[in-house]
Amino acid sequence: MAAGTTLKTLLEGREIVMAPGAPDSMTARLVEAAGFPAVYMTGFGATASRLGMPDIGLLSQTEMTEHARNMTRAVSIPVVADADTGYGGPSNIDRTVREFMQAGAAAIHLEDQAMPKRCGQTSGVRLVDAQSGVKRLKCALRARGSADMLIIGRTDALPAQGLTEAVRRARLYQDAGADLVFVDGIKEIRDLEAVAAAVPGPKAVSIVDGNETTRLTAADLQELGFCLAFYAVTALFTATRAVADALSHLRSAGTPAGGPPQHSYTEFSRLVGADFHTDLDDRFGG
Repeated sequence: MAAGTTLKTLLEGREIVMAPGAPDSMTARLVEAAGFPAVYMTGFGATASRLGMPDIGLLSQTEMTEHARNMTRAVSIPVVADADTGYGGPSNIDRTVREFMQAGAAAIHLEDQAMPKRCGQTSGVRLVDAQSGVKRLKCALRARGSADMLIIGRTDALPAQGLTEAVRRARLYQDAGADLVFVDGIKEIRDLEAVAAAVPGPKAVSIVDGNETTRLTAADLQELGFCLAFYAVTALFTATRAVADALSHLRSAGTPAGGPPQHSYTEFSRLVGADFHTDLDDRFGG
């Protein structure tokens, strides 16, 4: 079954689809190994892992689609990818959609920010006008055609212009034909509840560590009417903290012994699929 079809079936099921964010293919493997049904290729994490820099639109379309291609190769679960603003005008958006389809993404989301874009959780977000956002989505839908990849309409209007405008844009993007809509930048439970009540139909939500919304469980989000939940930075923030702690211990103690918990060499080899390649070599090698 194609990735988009698999994701659509999951979204139509009885349980909300939890999609932890993965900054790289290794983390995507860990997401799959933990039993999650989907993984989110976060632009925030991709920029951090590839450049060690903030999510301010620095990665190109080619870099992002290559990142998605590597991730879809690494896992068998659907990958939902961040396609930023589409990387330019209509021709750029058309190519962006086709490249993500070729990369095997199950879904992408397109946002209504103006360039230079920002992470939806930060200040300084600027928007294109709502009709330009609609046109972006209609262009993407035309490029998608009858293929199975889902198109998610994302609005960053909440931090930029407030709840009323965020809801208005989400509904406009639904009317434009988006398969799901996604109001980003939600930090407070009251805003999340307001979006859930005011925006009907299939919708995604991003739960960001450090925000009040982490008090809500996946079951709570499902009851509110969301069908897809991103946990964009949970794995990334946990990993960087763990690495920082391990390096601090190594620097002060002069040895990794006694430091934070680690995977063993055998465990790590299993995670990256080393057994498969060893078997290939045993069967067909020189």
